[in-house]
Amino acid sequence: RKKTGGALLGDRIRMNSLTDPNLFMRSFASRDSGREIADYIGRAVEVCKAVGFDLVLVETSGIGQGNDAITEVADISLYVTTREYGAPSQLEKLAALDFADIVVLNKFDRSGAEDALKEIRKQFQRNREAFDESPESMPVIPTIASQFADAGVDKLWESMAVLLNDRFGTEFAATEPRLGEDGLPTREPPIPPERQGYLAEVASAIRSYHQRTSETSGSVRLVQQLEAAAAQMRDSGKDSAADDLESEAAEVRSSVPEGAWEALNEFEAMAEAYRSGQASYTVRGKEIPVRTTHETMSGTKVPRVALPTSEDWGERLEWVRKENAPGSFPVTGGVFPFRREDELPVRMFAGEGSAERTNKRYHFLSQDQGFNRLSVAFDSPSLYGNDPQERLDIFGKVCESGVSISTIDEMDRLFEGFDLCAPSTSVSMTINGNYWWHLAAFFNVAIRQQTRRFAEDNGREPTDEEAAGIRTTTLSTVRGTVQADQLKEAMGQNTLVFNLDTALKMMGDVAEFYVDNDVRNHYFVSISGYHIDEAGANPITQPALTLSNGLTYVELFKARGLDADKFLRNFSWFFSNGMDPEYAVIGRVSRRIWAIAMRDLYGVGERGQKLKYHIQSSGRSLHSQGFTWNDYRTTLQALYALADNANSLHTNSRDEAFGTPTED
Repeated sequence: RKKTGGALLGDRIRMNSLTDPNLFMRSFASRDSGREIADYIGRAVEVCKAVGFDLVLVETSGIGQGNDAITEVADISLYVTTREYGAPSQLEKLAALDFADIVVLNKFDRSGAEDALKEIRKQFQRNREAFDESPESMPVIPTIASQFADAGVDKLWESMAVLLNDRFGTEFAATEPRLGEDGLPTREPPIPPERQGYLAEVASAIRSYHQRTSETSGSVRLVQQLEAAAAQMRDSGKDSAADDLESEAAEVRSSVPEGAWEALNEFEAMAEAYRSGQASYTVRGKEIPVRTTHETMSGTKVPRVALPTSEDWGERLEWVRKENAPGSFPVTGGVFPFRREDELPVRMFAGEGSAERTNKRYHFLSQDQGFNRLSVAFDSPSLYGNDPQERLDIFGKVCESGVSISTIDEMDRLFEGFDLCAPSTSVSMTINGNYWWHLAAFFNVAIRQQTRRFAEDNGREPTDEEAAGIRTTTLSTVRGTVQADQLKEAMGQNTLVFNLDTALKMMGDVAEFYVDNDVRNHYFVSISGYHIDEAGANPITQPALTLSNGLTYVELFKARGLDADKFLRNFSWFFSNGMDPEYAVIGRVSRRIWAIAMRDLYGVGERGQKLKYHIQSSGRSLHSQGFTWNDYRTTLQALYALADNANSLHTNSRDEAFGTPTED
C-alpha cells in the first residue's frame, strides 16, 4: 500500500507449512518497484538455483493489460485467467496472450467458462498467426484448481513437463490426466442441475400436507355433524330432512380419501389397546410386549402414552396427521412407540491423552452399567489428519482436549475390554474432516476382536472363508455412529481436510460401502446442528440448516444411484439444547418435517422416514463464574430432551465451562 508501505501477503496467512523438506517458499512484497514483481526477485531466483533447486516458480501479484515484467526472470511464462475478463474484445489488449507459453483458464466449473475457452483459444491463435492449426490445439488449458485431483491441473503439469523437457533437457515426469470424454476436466456438480430446487420442493410438500390435513379434517368433521343431525331428525320423525342430510353426508364422505377413515379406525384400535394396559410393537422383526400404564404408589394408573379423548372426528384426524402416537407417522412424538427400559439414553463422553488413559476413563464411566454407550473425543492433530510429531504447530496439541489415535493398534487399545459387537455396546466418534481413516480403523478393530475370539474358541486362526464370514458378520452387527458431517463443518466448525466437493464425494463413497456391505446398525453420518448452534444459530435456524443439510445428503447419494431406503437407515442426527423454550420442541418439529418429506416427496419406506437424534446440553449456556449453577441449566435442558423423546442424551458437566470434566 502506498500510504502505509505495508503489504498483505495472503500466502503467508493461508500456508501454515510445506509438506516436503525439499520445498521452499518465500513471499515478497513488491512495494515501491512499481511493477507486478519485487525488484529483488531476480536475485532470489539466483539464490534458489545456487543451492540446487531444479524448478523455481515465480508468481506475480497480478498484472494489467500491458504488464510483462515476468518475462525478465522466467524461462517459461504461464498466464492464469478466469471467465471474468469482460467482452471478447478485451482479449485483444492482453499482452500476456502474446508472451505466455501456456494459458490457464481456471474456475472452469463456472457458468460461461466453455465459451471463454473458445474465445481465448481463438485469440491465442490470432496472436500467433497459427491459422494452419486448430483452436483446440492451442496451449490453453482449463482447470478447476479447487477440485481435488483435478484432471485439468494434471494436464497443466503434463504440458509444462513436456515444454521444460524439450527446451532444457530436463526429465520431469507426468502421468496422463484422466480427462472427460470431451477432453476437458470433469465438471459435473454433486447434485444434478434438474434437482437444484429440492429444498423448495420439500417446503411445498410440507405445506401441501398440512393443507390437505386441514381440508380433510374439515370434511370428516362435516360428515360426523351431518350424520348426527340426520339421526336426530329421524328420531324426531322428520324423515324427509333426515334423508336429505344422509344424502349430503354420503356425498361428502365419498370425497374423503379412504386413508383418512383408515387412520381414524387405527386410532380407535390403538386407543383400545393402550387402555387395556398391554400392547406390543415390532422392531426389526422382533415383537416387544409393553405395559401401557404405570401404577403410582397411590394406585393410580397413569398412561405411558396419553391419547386425545376428543369425540370430534376432525380433531382426531388432525391430531393423527400432525402428531399421532410415538412410533406412528409422522412420528412427531418419537420414532418408537415406547421408551426402552433396559438401556438409558445416555452416552459416556471421554477423550484425553493416550488411548490407555481414555480407555481407563471409559471403564470408570461405565462401571455398574448394564450397557456401554461410549463417545470418543479426538485431539486436534487426529481431527485434521496429522500424526503426532514434533512440528511446533502440532506437538503442543497432541493429546490435548481429546485422545490421540493415529494407528489401528492405538484404536485397539482404546476399546480394550469392550466387545464392539455386543448388543449392549455402541460407540460414537466425534470426528468429521478426517473421519474416513478413523472409521476404517474402528471397523478393523471390531473385526480383530471377533477374529481373536474365534481363535480363542477354536484354538486356531480362521481360514480365509471363515475370516470373510467374520468380517461380514461384524460389519452388519457393530453399533455406533461417526459424526462425519462435512456440510456442518463448512458452516460452523471449519475442520475440513479437503475442499467441500471432494469431502462430499468421499462421503458418498462411504455411503456406498455401507450399502454394499450391508452395514445396518452403524450410522455413517450424524447430521449435526449442535455446532451450528454453538456457532451462533438460534433454536429455529439450527434445525432449519440441519434439515437442509440432511436433504442435501439425500440428493447427493441418490445422484450416485444409491437406494434411499438402504442408505437412510444409516442416518442419525445431533442437535443442541439450550435455555430457550423453542428447544423443547426441536425434535418434534424436525421429526415431522423429515417424515413427511421422505414419504411424500422421496417415496421412502418407514425406517427411512424416522429421524433418530442425539442431543447435548448447550456448551455455550455454561458459566465459568458461579459454575455450580450449571447443574440447574443442564438439568432443565435434559428435561427438555426427555420430554421431546430424544433417542440419546449427553449432558455437560458443571466444570466443562473451563476445562475437561473431572470425576467430581
